[in-house]
This record gives sequence, C-alpha cells and structure tokens, in this order.
Amino acid sequence: MMDTWYSNMVLYSLDPETFYDTNGDGIGDLKGIKEKLNYLAGLGITCIWIQPFYPSPNRDNGYDVTDYYGIDPKLGDHGIFSELIDHARDLGIRVIVDLVVNHTSIAHPWFKAARKDKHSEYRDYYVWSDEPWDFGEEHLKLTGEENTIWTYDEEAGQYYLHRFYKEQPDLNIGNPAVRQEILQIIGFWLKMGVSGFRIDAATLLIEPYGLKDGEKLDLESFIAEMRDYASLRKGDVILLGEANVPPSAMKTYMDKGQKMHMLFNFYMNMKLFLSLARKSARPLYAALSEQTSIPYGNQLLNFLRNHDELALDQLSEDEQHEIFQAFAPQKRMQLYGHGIRRRLAPMFGNDQCRMELAFSLIFTLPGVPMIRYGDEIGMGDNLRLKGRNSVRTPMQWSTGKHGGFSPADHVNRNVIQETPYDPKHVNVIGAYRDPDSLLNFMKRLIALRKQCALIGTAPVQAIKVRHEGLFAHRYEDKTGLQLLLFHNLTDMEISVSADEADVLADDWVEIFRDGKTRVAHREITLAAYGYLWMKKFPQ
Repeated sequence: MMDTWYSNMVLYSLDPETFYDTNGDGIGDLKGIKEKLNYLAGLGITCIWIQPFYPSPNRDNGYDVTDYYGIDPKLGDHGIFSELIDHARDLGIRVIVDLVVNHTSIAHPWFKAARKDKHSEYRDYYVWSDEPWDFGEEHLKLTGEENTIWTYDEEAGQYYLHRFYKEQPDLNIGNPAVRQEILQIIGFWLKMGVSGFRIDAATLLIEPYGLKDGEKLDLESFIAEMRDYASLRKGDVILLGEANVPPSAMKTYMDKGQKMHMLFNFYMNMKLFLSLARKSARPLYAALSEQTSIPYGNQLLNFLRNHDELALDQLSEDEQHEIFQAFAPQKRMQLYGHGIRRRLAPMFGNDQCRMELAFSLIFTLPGVPMIRYGDEIGMGDNLRLKGRNSVRTPMQWSTGKHGGFSPADHVNRNVIQETPYDPKHVNVIGAYRDPDSLLNFMKRLIALRKQCALIGTAPVQAIKVRHEGLFAHRYEDKTGLQLLLFHNLTDMEISVSADEADVLADDWVEIFRDGKTRVAHREITLAAYGYLWMKKFPQ
C-alpha cells in the first residue's frame, strides 16, 4: 500500500545560509539547521525543505549549481548532512531538498566542456542555436533584470538558452544522457537519506521551446520516469513540483497517483490574496470550485509566502493592481511587474489578527500547509536589498548580536534593523515568553491541524452564506466525522445564524477560534478577521 505520509504533513521552508551560523563565519550552515531541529520539532513541524546547499557561485541564491553531488564547503560536508538527517529522523522530521535541474551554473564543468568544444559529449547537454529564437513576454521570468533568454557565447560561437539569469544555462531535457544524469542525482541523495525533492521550475522541464527534436508528450513522460526511478529506491519518497499553473493544467504534473506526488498551489495562493485584498470570499469560493478533487496518492501544498516573490501572474492586470494597492502600494515593493517582494507581516501592517486569519486559512484549505522560516514570528523584510533578497534576511533567534543568528563581527546578510521588525521586537525567545505571540498561536494551530487529518484527505464542500466577507467550508470523511470552518475576511464583525450555516448547537463542538469570536445558541458572531473551527462526531 502506498505510504502517503505527506497527505497531512506540515512543511517548513528554510535557507541554510540564513537560518543559523555555528562556526562564526557570518553564514548559516547545515550544522546550524541540525542544532535548531529541536526548535522545529517543538513547533510541530513534520518535514523541512532545505534550499540549495550545493557548490555554487551564488548568482541566484544557490540555484546556480556547479556540482550536484557536492556540498558547499562554507555550509558543511556530507558527514554533517548525514548527522542532520539522522537527528531529524529521531525527532520525527523528514527532509526534502531542492532538485535544480532545469539549468546549471555557467561555471558547471558540463557547461565549461560544452562551450569549449562543439564535438564534446556535453555540448548537447545544453540548448544552442546559431541565432536566437523568437520569444515573448511570457518567456521572460526576470523582467527588468534579464530582458533576453538567449545569450551569445564567444567561446562556443553560438547562443545558449537561459530562462533565468544568463549565468544559468538551461539543460537539454530532451537529451537522454541529461535525463540519466538527473536520475543518478536523485539516486545519490536518496542514499543520503532525504525523503524527497522539490522540483525547481517544474514547468520548464517539460517545455519544448528551444529544442529541435523535443516533443512535449515525450518530455512529460520524464516526470513519470523520475517518480518511478525514485519510488523503486525509496517507497515513501515524494516529488514536490514548483508548477505555477491553473487547476486545469495540474493533471500534466500530477495525475491519479502518477507523475509528481505534490504541487505548490499557486492558483489558490493568488485567489487567497485577492480575497484578502477585497475583503470578499468570492475569489476563494471560485478557486475552490475550480479545483478538482485531489486523487489518492497526490496532494496540494498551500502557502502564504516562499523564498521568491509573491507571484500574481495568473490574475488579470486589474486584479493584480487591487492586490498591489492593498499589500504593496509602492513600486519598490513590487517585482517583475506581477509579483510582491515583501514578507507577510509588513504586508498585513504587522497586524497579528490578520496574520492569524491568513494562517488559519492555509491550514484549512484542501491540501497541506507550508511555513516560510521567520513567518511564524512575524519577521519583516529589507526593501533596500535587490530583488528577491528583500525576503531572505537571517532568522532572528534572540535580542543578541545579529539577532542571535551569528557570533561573527560581519555577516553575509544583515539582520533587519528597522522597528518594529528588528530583533529587539521580533525574535524566537521573546515570542516564546509571550503566551499571546504569533509563535505560540502557530504552535497551537499546528497541533490542532495534526488532529484534523480529514482536511488533507476528505472531500471539501463550500458553504454559501449571506455575507460576502465570510468564507465557510466543510469536510466530511467516510465515518461521518465533520469539520466546519468559518473565516471573516473583513475588518468588522459578521453574524451568521445556525440555520444559515446548518449548525446545531448540540451537534457541533467548538475546537478553535480567535479570542473575540462568540458562539451563542444558534448564532455565531465572528470578530473582525476572526476564525472558528467546529467539529461534529459521527452519531
């Protein structure tokens, strides 16, 4: 029987360079992650996604790899990585890592050999052309930073394709030799003990643009090939795809227990922020109706923020503008024309009620939740940093030097200094001491989510109520166990009658709510940005 442990996991995303520095060089490291695993276990995390730790020139935060089997010496070595995996396993935490195989670094030995000799076996590892192919705005992933996807290489005498920075040449996935290399990389890290992979830029892996003989159907088959290869070597492995696609296109990447196990739910993320911006549940209801049921063996990952910009590209320009006005009104807060480069807390004006509401939503939408490091304590951003780096500042552990991140005099990335997001006001130790902190709310939320497995497995039903600002939905499993969720997206109280929401006081048990929401006989009054979870046990 298939092991679907991921159907109810709580995922935590972290960057090894910005999490915790143990050797005093000003850069976070793998040993730092290992030392903070007890913190993550106490929080209730069941799986961590570690961003790239491979050798890299760091043109793109480690997503420009020069050695897929290595570990950057400044971050650690294979021995430390093995200890990290073992300690995580002892604490009941699984580890997944990035598989960055749409492209390599321009400094990768494969590319060096490819550009040097057109007869090299590595020449066809990349995508070359005598003249650049036509491309449109839809091909540009980094508008404003890179305005072409073809760069001429003097040594090679040809143009090479790169969907991201010119220092990240695209691999030719249509080449069987490249596919075999990718499978070997998967096999190696499975031997090292990881539980799966986040597939970076998954949509581009099956995009035939630039390939002379690549057929899309054939490229799509490689997703299933990766799954089969990985599953034969580790039965409970997962492949988590970064595929920013609408629900109608998800089947390409995740189909009835085949292909990838999970996808990031970008579409729901965008509709969620549109609902929050409008203070209207309509976009959320629409997204819920468009999202087909999740087949057994597959799952969706819900999130608020990740390490990149908040992508809004599946929305119309008018809808994007509404979100910009609500959460990123200044140009410096926006990125690539359709993204936001801010952390969650500043987007919500450091309003804990709004943050709690947003987290309650992603913990109750169909799928499983992900937390970005630092969001559990309400960390801020640094808009003085370029591009996506604004949301990649060091974790704030205490009020100490560099927020307890590093004992070094100088750090690779500076900790936020602006009030109210500086370490004096935002740090883990201080949050632990405050029973009403966001961190302690997150601990309660995670613990409760683990008791509500039907959110990750049972069918969902939208409950239509009269007030536009109220989002209500229900789950019911085969035993008759039910869960009913209410979320007030507005800044004013909303009352709903028991009859309207089909709730009878004697049948339903309140299990979680904000501090101001009231439940009386046959009426519920949700506070501004309030939430309420109710459970009904089988008769």
